[in-house]
Amino acid sequence: MPSMTAITGWSMAGIAAIGAVVAGTPDRNAGTPAMQTPLEDDMGRPKPLELPKDVEAKLTGVDQAKIDFLKSGVTGRYVEKDALFDRIRKGKPEEISAYIDAMQALHAQVEYKAGRDLAAIPLDTKSPWFNDWKAKRSGALDPKRAAGPIELTRYVGGWGGGFATFAGAPVAMTPEDLKAGKVDVAIVGAPLDMGSGWRNAIDGPRAMRMTGGAAGNDMYSMINPNAALKIVDYGDIAIDQNSTERSVDHVREMVAEIAKTGAIPIVIGGDHSLEYPNVAAAADVHGKGNVSVIHFDSHYDIGRGRVHLLDHGQPVYRVISEGHVRGSDYIQVGLRARGPDLETFGWMRNKGMRYHTMVEVEKWGWDKVMARALKEAREKTKKLWISFDVDVLDPAFMPGTGTPVPGGLTMREAQPIMRNLCAQNDIAGIDIVEVAPYLDTSYKTALNSNFLLNACLAGIAMRKKGLKPGYLNPVSVDHGLDAYYGKKN
Repeated sequence: MPSMTAITGWSMAGIAAIGAVVAGTPDRNAGTPAMQTPLEDDMGRPKPLELPKDVEAKLTGVDQAKIDFLKSGVTGRYVEKDALFDRIRKGKPEEISAYIDAMQALHAQVEYKAGRDLAAIPLDTKSPWFNDWKAKRSGALDPKRAAGPIELTRYVGGWGGGFATFAGAPVAMTPEDLKAGKVDVAIVGAPLDMGSGWRNAIDGPRAMRMTGGAAGNDMYSMINPNAALKIVDYGDIAIDQNSTERSVDHVREMVAEIAKTGAIPIVIGGDHSLEYPNVAAAADVHGKGNVSVIHFDSHYDIGRGRVHLLDHGQPVYRVISEGHVRGSDYIQVGLRARGPDLETFGWMRNKGMRYHTMVEVEKWGWDKVMARALKEAREKTKKLWISFDVDVLDPAFMPGTGTPVPGGLTMREAQPIMRNLCAQNDIAGIDIVEVAPYLDTSYKTALNSNFLLNACLAGIAMRKKGLKPGYLNPVSVDHGLDAYYGKKN
């Protein structure tokens, strides 16, 4: 794979400058340029390539158009800069010319060409079924019933004998059900599966409904969220599995539909493309600039310049570029994948984004990092959306996800983090995404995801009851038979 230097054309001096900024140490070399923060439209584009004098000398007699092609920097897509220079230094004139011809021919195939390439995927607008996938049934087609949640369990115990739902909760189908039931939390499935190269997030909602862990008592607080909160399963949002672009508009409508009733939407994915319509919906209801986001992920998800305008690696860019959330109100936690590179970190800083990598966590610990992230999230807004990509956890705990990255959170770390965030904040909504159970030979991915959901629900219940963040029930902390640890809390 071409190096970042080859692709971007950044100088070693520029890299050293960023290294100094990242390290928090002053750059004492007056000749070192300031950190480069690329403009939005420049991020990811090839940078002009400066040719060494001995390389330029070897190009004497080569057509100027070919030399301009080399200087444009696009060659970094196909060959590393140093390898390019070495090839030119060693080549004969006719070999050099043929080498450049080959890259130009390849480049002509790679970029879009009008008349040859489709600029958009056409839809058959004459189809009589154009919107049937998301058209809602009229209540007039069903037997008349009073508005409110519907209990689907058959037995008093509530386990088995009915239909599987999120957290064993009753079902609601309409906004009127949410309002009549004075619902606190509506959990909804969004089985979008088009935004990830490794598929199966379509089965995330189904697997979490069928696996336990989301309902019942939280031992840390000794609160049963199902008793303290009015929770419902709001079914699944319709998805056009042939089009992410068509699907996200309807997801946005449905998430906003929940939020407008006063219930907190918790969206179970589905791939992380969903973060875009989810956060946009929260901004639609609460106002642009009134919602901050804490984004848990091993990836930064601000990709751009791709053929498709939205996939699971681009939702953050879409949210920020469309103005739903300010860059300074976007806080990322857990980054540790192969990106961002230095240029992307520069773009993130240019937008005012705050990010907390696993490198930072290893240096300072979770308590300090999360205290900082929470402070950042509260600077300008009161509402918080939590977007939780399960690949932020180590694959030992989340093997069933499309893009696992070693070195992540443990469940022991993640549960109190999520519980405390929900207890301390006015939650606009939550999404738990990238659960792909068929990639897991065990059932731990769905089970652990449900335990995280339970931690979120417990935190929301703690806030409703007025308990302080970090509260631990004394019955759970101490067996009560002695004062071994000193004065009891």
